[in-house]
Amino acid sequence: MSELILRAATPADIPALSKLGIDSFVATFGHMYSAKDLADFLEEAHSHNALAGELADPARLYCLAEQDGALAGYCKLGLTCGFPDHARGQNVLELKQLYTAAGMTGMGIGKALMDWAMAEFTARGADEVQLSVWSGNHGAQKFYARYGFAKVADIKFRVGEQLDDEFLFARLM
Repeated sequence: MSELILRAATPADIPALSKLGIDSFVATFGHMYSAKDLADFLEEAHSHNALAGELADPARLYCLAEQDGALAGYCKLGLTCGFPDHARGQNVLELKQLYTAAGMTGMGIGKALMDWAMAEFTARGADEVQLSVWSGNHGAQKFYARYGFAKVADIKFRVGEQLDDEFLFARLM
């Protein structure tokens, strides 16, 4: 395999971002939802139109990980506080998504993207970083704990009409 390349996302990346986001979400969580709830959520969060709006939003920052010319993963940051009711800092930023392509978990892609995210948070003066993680995703929870994140609250995540139990993890910087 060739070297992993990290770079900013552009509008030309929308089709690949949409496909990776949909494929990753469906593979991990698709079994949990009705067909309608899943379709509505995927349209809202991973459609080309949704991603075009996200890429144009100055409060969002995307980093892509490419390997052998293909999208291997991506990370999305929120440059505003996503959960103000639980904020402990004054400049609270959010890790909104960190996805890897199917079959590429455990290959260092998540680590490279997380290292990039943590450097961005530091460079932007964050004094706290928040993220939400599904209560049943123990692997992701362990991954984030290695970076100093810990559970600070129980929250809900909506997919269509369904509300999932999630954990709000945070780390003071």
